[in-house]
Amino acid sequence: MIYAEELLKKYREEQLYSKATVLTFKDVADKDVYNITAPFLLEGQVVLAGRVESRDDEHSEIVLFTEAEENTWVPIKESVRLSLQDPFFTEIDGDIILGGVEVNFLSSGQAKWRTVFYRLETSQDAVQIFAGPWGMKDLRLKQLNDGKILVLTRPQGTKGGRGKIGAVIIDDLASLSVALIEDAPLLANQFTDSQWGGANEIHQTKTSTWVLGHIANFDEENNRHYYAMAFELDLANFAMKNAKIIAERKDFAAGPAKRPDLVDVVFSGGIVMKDQKAVIYAGISDAGAQKLEIENPFR
Repeated sequence: MIYAEELLKKYREEQLYSKATVLTFKDVADKDVYNITAPFLLEGQVVLAGRVESRDDEHSEIVLFTEAEENTWVPIKESVRLSLQDPFFTEIDGDIILGGVEVNFLSSGQAKWRTVFYRLETSQDAVQIFAGPWGMKDLRLKQLNDGKILVLTRPQGTKGGRGKIGAVIIDDLASLSVALIEDAPLLANQFTDSQWGGANEIHQTKTSTWVLGHIANFDEENNRHYYAMAFELDLANFAMKNAKIIAERKDFAAGPAKRPDLVDVVFSGGIVMKDQKAVIYAGISDAGAQKLEIENPFR
């Protein structure tokens, strides 16, 4: 089992270099931008997707931004806007696949959600290609070096408790189905039942598969604590290994929070490698976005 407290203690003992930068988003009226992706290339343009919403609700849009000047981002004119939360992207067969969480707010005040994927053909043209099972966030895809596709799942409830990671490998996108996702086995050596986590982005080197993710828990006052983490994925045995926390809220610059119980939240949206360093792009306290330069965690 992986315990957030043990990982955090080790991280604080061994923490190395880090440098935070607040990202600014213009032309979004008075709304917040958070839970961003790392930048990616679309039609030769550097693009970043972000969750845009008002401070006092969770009705969100995913908006595509481009960098107007260093660390200042503006919406791409006439680009698609998707009524989703928590964007992410991957590349499969040369196509950019943009995903997010669809949330339906019920009259009872409760909500239901699922992960939805779009093929982003241009910044103005997104085609839905798949919707995951209701009740599952943090569904992620990665085309591996052999062309097959790794699917990371995140069931909750009877199978996953507060949220655990499962995995399955498929031959192609046409093989993806709700039943296959629901049947995917859980990874060995992962979160305890009192904690939860999920995958945010999958990376593969020549020799290893690594996952950028998050691990979270509640404290005695029911405040949430989210930490950015990384782990190596043992594909042969579908198990986590070398799990480690790679960033916590206090590593980032001061900023607002959506609610008092969300102050200590880092949601790691994506990571970019820079030689021996890496840059994490993250949502901060459900109210802002920053990037953090750290030592390369995938070593």
